Amino acid sequence: MKFLIDTNILISAALFPNGKVSFVLSHILESHKLIISSYSLVECKTVFARKFTDKMDILIAFLKEIDFETYQTPTEIDRLKFPYIRDEKDLPILVSAILSDADILLTGDKDFQSIPHERPIIFTPSEYFDLIED
Repeated sequence: MKFLIDTNILISAALFPNGKVSFVLSHILESHKLIISSYSLVECKTVFARKFTDKMDILIAFLKEIDFETYQTPTEIDRLKFPYIRDEKDLPILVSAILSDADILLTGDKDFQSIPHERPIIFTPSEYFDLIED
């Protein structure tokens, strides 16, 4: 299966290598194909530059260690062609998940839970953790 992960997953996994999100990401890397959107990569670096300046080297090392495919997020998005999402900043993630043909979107953002959709399936890290633990 193909998994696209949201920016918050990247940040959490990079900062907390022994946490639940890192465990889930490790499972994905072992068993599935990981996709990260170009939008998430830029957003992640922006967040680190603003909030975690002294930890930028951790992010760079983390991204070098994991095996992923980059999906080039479209620079222009027609909002009317995709399901409605409350926060416009989340639209590039949703669009990337749909257009990259991801099977699963992994995100900690609750705004994604209310999206009417068939694919990708949307999981939080906790939901996916519970699924792989069973």
